[in-house]
Amino acid sequence: MNKKDDRTLEDLKFLMKDNYLKYASYVILDRAIPAVDDGLKPVQRRILFTLNRMHDGKLHKVANVSGQTMALHPHGDAPITDALINLANKGFLLDTQGNFGNIFTGDPAAAARYIETRLSELAIETMFNPDLTEMIPSYDSRANEPVTLPAKIPMLLMQGAEGIAVGMSTKILPHNFTELLEAQIAILEGKNYCVSPDFPTGGIMDASDYQAGCGKVRLRAKLDVADAKTIVIREICYGTTTESLIKSIDEAAKRGKIKIDSISDYTAERVEIEIKMPRGHYAGDLIEALYGYTECEVSLSSNIVVIKDNLPWETNVNEILELNTEALKNILRRELEIERDRLNEKIFQKTLEQIFIENRLYKKIETIKSYDEIHDVVAKGLKPFHKDLIRIPSHDDREKLLNIPIRRISLFDLEKNNDDIKAILERFGEVEKNLKNLKSFTIKYLKDLLKKYSSQHIRKTKVEEIEQVDMRAIATRQITVGVDVHAGFVGTKVKSDVSFECTNYDKILLMFKNGSYKVINIPEKLYIHENNNKVIYAGVADKETIFSVVYKDIKSNYGYAKRFIIKQFILDKDYSFMEEGMELQFIGTEAKNVLEILFIPKAKQKVAKILFEPDTVPIKGVSSKGNRIATRQIKKVKVVKEGEN
Repeated sequence: MNKKDDRTLEDLKFLMKDNYLKYASYVILDRAIPAVDDGLKPVQRRILFTLNRMHDGKLHKVANVSGQTMALHPHGDAPITDALINLANKGFLLDTQGNFGNIFTGDPAAAARYIETRLSELAIETMFNPDLTEMIPSYDSRANEPVTLPAKIPMLLMQGAEGIAVGMSTKILPHNFTELLEAQIAILEGKNYCVSPDFPTGGIMDASDYQAGCGKVRLRAKLDVADAKTIVIREICYGTTTESLIKSIDEAAKRGKIKIDSISDYTAERVEIEIKMPRGHYAGDLIEALYGYTECEVSLSSNIVVIKDNLPWETNVNEILELNTEALKNILRRELEIERDRLNEKIFQKTLEQIFIENRLYKKIETIKSYDEIHDVVAKGLKPFHKDLIRIPSHDDREKLLNIPIRRISLFDLEKNNDDIKAILERFGEVEKNLKNLKSFTIKYLKDLLKKYSSQHIRKTKVEEIEQVDMRAIATRQITVGVDVHAGFVGTKVKSDVSFECTNYDKILLMFKNGSYKVINIPEKLYIHENNNKVIYAGVADKETIFSVVYKDIKSNYGYAKRFIIKQFILDKDYSFMEEGMELQFIGTEAKNVLEILFIPKAKQKVAKILFEPDTVPIKGVSSKGNRIATRQIKKVKVVKEGEN
């Protein structure tokens, strides 16, 4: 590689690094992460700004809104439409008409040309003020767009947000409108407060581990027992849909975790999923299993990352709420100051007009032909009245006086003008008072919002402590494992006269005629007669069952017996419970078995058989050698008396 190639490679590395950093910064600041000031991502802010420019009280086609927003957003209409629909479904800032999708079922919205929207009353009242909005050129410099909107409500926490950027992500859970504003009042009054999420899908929530947005919440669907054989799901967990919930219930049923007869979805404007129980099972017994094995219970973690001062900021709910409350005070203060200045200007203009007309200063310019001289004469005429004015009249002020129509001068009503000035002064006094008592004014503003809108935003998610589901408890005796010894199959889908009950957490112990054994997970259907090696025992590997075995040496025909417990094992690994070259005669798990040991006949043999109780053999390790039963050779072993469990 020559020097030219080295330089080209270095240039390429620099180009990739520089472009990647720009891309990462763009995704973080201009796409995925919302701003803490107004709680909006850039595309949402552009949609609202466009709707505000279009606002005439009537509904607008979403396709039209998306098209006009493209003048500010450097992407296609599809992502703008998706963002608008998502914003509308939050339920705060947009009024809608038509099919905007269903948050319960996950059904998509109708095409943008068929649905309509406009700003809600809450959005108009709390999100816009052109006097306080900093503007910057749009991506193509043909228009201007806001840096942030002067939001007077904690929109970030109200709506929640999700976004994945380069190297970071955010997940902010939505909160209740009324509770947030009440918390802001508590902040202003110096009182304690606590807010917890509130989800549009309702449900039941345990927020004990929420930690002001740095932890997680547990959610449960609302289940009603309609009758002994029917459960109806009325509310679902946030982040799930009726479709995903039903799928999770079906899968749990297929895995044998729960028993159901049928499931029907009657969801329309409200969730209604009906679960019917099979014969021998009852609704009350299924509830815990639904919470344990399906999306009837989920956990949601919060990870709050926002944009503050053009930089990513990892924070919590309380810090955001306190920052929004301080921002609200500043917005209200600036609005009052602007109104005060406008009232001052109105008083000045009305007083100046009254002086000009009442003192007949317009008479002094009737014969003057030079326009500059006219201005000089008016300026000199106003000099004696400067003490009655807020400021010295400017050239523009005099221009306004000279443009007063003669008809208005002749019909000038001094009394009405004084009344107008008096009314303005009264309002001016109120504004000054509010500026001096800004905290009280802010509290009153919040209370007025609550009075007007709180009835529209009642809490939907019930907050209560949720007891942890005992998975082992709900799993007990939930699975029936069938064992077909003749066909050689074992599993939950095996139909056989021989079966046993176990839990979801149990393992299956298989013991074979050749003296081997292994432990497996519970299968649906598994062939177990490997290489003509038949299974002689199948049961739960509980690490407690005592096994009694009797076997004989094929060469010497001497018999051995031993008892053991299988306590340790690795799944699917083959082990042995008797030595090589042995032939199994008996295996059992019951106590008090009585066996008949038949000896091989020999000349002058007086004892042909004996009774033997396996319980007399001490318990050893599974790999230990058995105790020899007798000094005589064994022909076979018969069970005389079966033991008890």
